[in-house]
Amino acid sequence: VQLQAFGGGLVQTGDSLRLSCTASGGSFSAYTVGWFRQPPGKEREFVAVIRRSGGSTYYTNSVKGRFTISRDNAKNTVYLQMNSLKTEDTAVYYCAAGNPILSATTDQTMYYYWGQGTQVTVSS
Repeated sequence: VQLQAFGGGLVQTGDSLRLSCTASGGSFSAYTVGWFRQPPGKEREFVAVIRRSGGSTYYTNSVKGRFTISRDNAKNTVYLQMNSLKTEDTAVYYCAAGNPILSATTDQTMYYYWGQGTQVTVSS
């Protein structure tokens, strides 16, 4: 499965962006899909996930209420709607697909397939 993430850009504080992650060579519906990000000079971190079964979602605390993850299996696409962006959201955003058990949902090593990343820069 090949993933492609896009939709990043340069925005100002308070703006919105929608990231998309599309899959080819396989069906997204078979996987739990997560978004991760790597801020400048920092480790890559978990952002949000939408599980394969039931479509339940989970977010890191810093984005709760501002970001929404959703999926359209018919389009083989997962979205990350980002509202009220802050400068600390600046990072390269990656989508990833896998089948982590529930307790390991935020564990990056549980994801098999990764997109190439898309840069999000939020200026003040």
